Amino acid sequence: MQPRARANRYPLPVKPSASSGDARRARLIALYLPQFHPIPENDAWWGPGFTEWTNTRKARPLFDGHYQPHVPAELGYYDLRDSTVREAQAALARRHGIEAFCYYHYWFAGRRLLERPFDEVLASGKPDFPFCLCWANESWSGVWHGAPHRVLIEQTYPGGEDDAAHFAALLPAFRDPRYVRVDGKPFFAIYRPMHVPRVADALRHWRELAQKAGLPGLHLVGVETDQYPGWRPADHGFDASFRANVPQRWIPWRRPVAKVARQTRKWIQRGLGSRTPAWVAPIYRYRDICLPFVAGPFDGQHRYPSVLPNWDNTPRSGIDGVVLHESTPALFRLQLRKALDLVRDLSAEERIVVVKAWNEWAEGNHLEPDSRYGRAYLDVVREEVCESATALPVVDTKDRQTERGPAATAFAASSTLRTIRQ
Repeated sequence: MQPRARANRYPLPVKPSASSGDARRARLIALYLPQFHPIPENDAWWGPGFTEWTNTRKARPLFDGHYQPHVPAELGYYDLRDSTVREAQAALARRHGIEAFCYYHYWFAGRRLLERPFDEVLASGKPDFPFCLCWANESWSGVWHGAPHRVLIEQTYPGGEDDAAHFAALLPAFRDPRYVRVDGKPFFAIYRPMHVPRVADALRHWRELAQKAGLPGLHLVGVETDQYPGWRPADHGFDASFRANVPQRWIPWRRPVAKVARQTRKWIQRGLGSRTPAWVAPIYRYRDICLPFVAGPFDGQHRYPSVLPNWDNTPRSGIDGVVLHESTPALFRLQLRKALDLVRDLSAEERIVVVKAWNEWAEGNHLEPDSRYGRAYLDVVREEVCESATALPVVDTKDRQTERGPAATAFAASSTLRTIRQ
C-alpha cells in the first residue's frame, strides 16, 4: 500500500488560471489511468499492494541512453484513494490547459474493477474538473509479469440486459454537469470497438436508452487500432474516432535505431546467456513517428487528432515492449502544433485533441511531472494551447541533446527547425 500523501504536500491552487476556459485553442482531453491504488484482485494475482507503481519502480535501462526508470516528481508515488492527490492532479492539469480527464472504465459483464477513484470523484463533486469515460474493454492477462497468455479476467459481451445494466451504471456520470459533451451529448469512448459483437446494434440500443433517460443522445467514439486498417467509425455506429495505440503496422516505415538495438542485444546476452531470445524490444526514434501519430481527419471520417508524449512499456513487458527513444518536450511541441492545426477550423465543440496519456507511468507515457523534465511537457501544452505560439522558436529534430531536470524547456528555446520527415 502506498502511503497517503499529506494534505499540505500539494500547494497548487484549484482556482483556474487566467488562460484557461475560452482562451484555449482546443479542447485537450487526457486519458487517465486509475491503476494507482491496491485492489483485492491485484493483491491476489500479483501480491499484496500491487499497483502500477510496482512496475514503474522496478524499471531499469536496457541500453545506453535508455530513459528508465521514470520517477514522479512533485506528485510522488501517489495513492488515488487520497482526495488531495486527485485535487492536485486536476489543479495541475487546469493550470496547463488540459480541459478534462478521460478515465479508463472497466466493466466485465456487470463486474467493475479499479472503480474507486472515479466513483469518489462522482459522489463527492470534487475535484470540480471536467471528465469523461473510456471503456477499456480488454481481457486482463499476465502481460505485466511476462505471462501474456494467462487470462486473469475475461472481457465478455452478453448483450441485451448486460448492455442495459452497463448503461444504467454509466448514467449518473453522463448526467453530471462536469461530464464532457459535444453538442450537448456525453462523450463516451470504447477502447476496442471491434471486439464488441454487433457493435452498431449495441450502440443503437445505448442511444435509445439515452433518449429515454432524457439525454439529447450520446457522442460515441471508437479508439483506432492497426488491427483494422482503414477502419471507418461511421460504418459501425460511431460518431468519431481517435488513435491511442502505438501503431505497429506503420512503425516499420520509419528507421529503427539499429545501433541501439545492437547494444540491447549485447546487454540481453550478458544477462541471459544461452537463454537469449531471438528478438528484443523494438526501439524507434520518437522524432520519426511523432508527427505521423497525430493522424488527423481522413476520407471524410471524423477523427480527433492524438498526441503522445512518449511510449516505453518495458517496465511492464521487459524485452517484449516497444520503446520510442529520445522524446523531448521540443519534439512534443511539434506534435501538438500539428494536432492544433488540424482542428483549427472546426467548431469550438469539435476542436478536441486527445492526449495519451496523463499518467500511464509504466508505459513511459505521462504528462505528469517527472524527475528528468519536471513540468516541461505540461509547459508545452500551456504555451501552445493557452497562449500565442507565433513567437516561439521551433526545434532542430536532429539535435541529439538530452535534457535533464525542470530546465528542460530551455531546449525548446535554443533550437531552430531545419528538417523533419513528414
